Amino acid sequence: MPLLPPRPRRADWRWQLRHALCAADFGRGEIPGWPCRVTPYYASLADLSDPDDPIARQFLPDPRETLPDPFGPDPFGEDGPAALAPGIKQRFPDRVLAQLFLSCAANCRHCTRRGLLGRARPASLGDLLAALRARPAVREVLLSGGDPLLLPDDALLGWVDALAALPQLDAIRLCTRTLATLPMRWTLPLVRRLARSGRLWVQTQFNHPRELTPEAVAACARLVGHGIPVSNQSVLLRGVNDDPAVMAALCAGLQRARVRPYYVFVCDPIAGIGHFRTPPETAPRLREHLLTHLGGLACPRFVADLPGAPHKQDVR
Repeated sequence: MPLLPPRPRRADWRWQLRHALCAADFGRGEIPGWPCRVTPYYASLADLSDPDDPIARQFLPDPRETLPDPFGPDPFGEDGPAALAPGIKQRFPDRVLAQLFLSCAANCRHCTRRGLLGRARPASLGDLLAALRARPAVREVLLSGGDPLLLPDDALLGWVDALAALPQLDAIRLCTRTLATLPMRWTLPLVRRLARSGRLWVQTQFNHPRELTPEAVAACARLVGHGIPVSNQSVLLRGVNDDPAVMAALCAGLQRARVRPYYVFVCDPIAGIGHFRTPPETAPRLREHLLTHLGGLACPRFVADLPGAPHKQDVR
């Protein structure tokens, strides 16, 4: 793996994206349809001498991704019934999702949209505003991707400011993994400008306690300190966080960082991620462990997102 640069350059988010690593940098072959891409920062959290390292498992291609799988690439109909316009989806009556940017700082091997991003089109602000005007029952918008934090500051703020001007919206959810994979993206000027709307919530994804680095915790503190709530939606992954002690350490660390442990999702029914799925008894066992060992503020809901269901289904 290439040597990391001195910290002043490493701490620049644009440098991280320009120097993103691919499978060849780790002596691996690519998986057709879902290339390896990871920031040097996030790759540095992995112990590449350990074949079972929980961080490396999340970004290194695995031959098991090509095994036969009963699921398809789009079980939630994001390219079909849920699509209102290119990049704009609606699965639930009071919320709409817009894909602002179609790349990420790191391509997670368990990504729900791994089969869609290569052929998707980003949303346009005009299409989103038209969709909202036609649907007055919508009270939340999710800004997603890919990862919207890969947009330049002014472009991202243009979306947030336009949505914040709509009286019908109670919340704008900014969905991003960059707090774990690119925390230097959350500069103080950006956070200050985002905080002006007063209706922004950040939803992120930490899956392992080692992702809660000083840089990541500082970025979370910057957001919370400026009045932007942060909630975490982990994905339950075999070999990453399916151990009770690991999950407890993650949830306690999130609470310590003033990030709400909101959901733990069992793996979505997406093709290519069967090696990450856990047995049915794993989620209830972890839930019971957390309830026994942690206070309620540190205990997330364990849920499944199922095609056609009217809401998230609790796993018990």
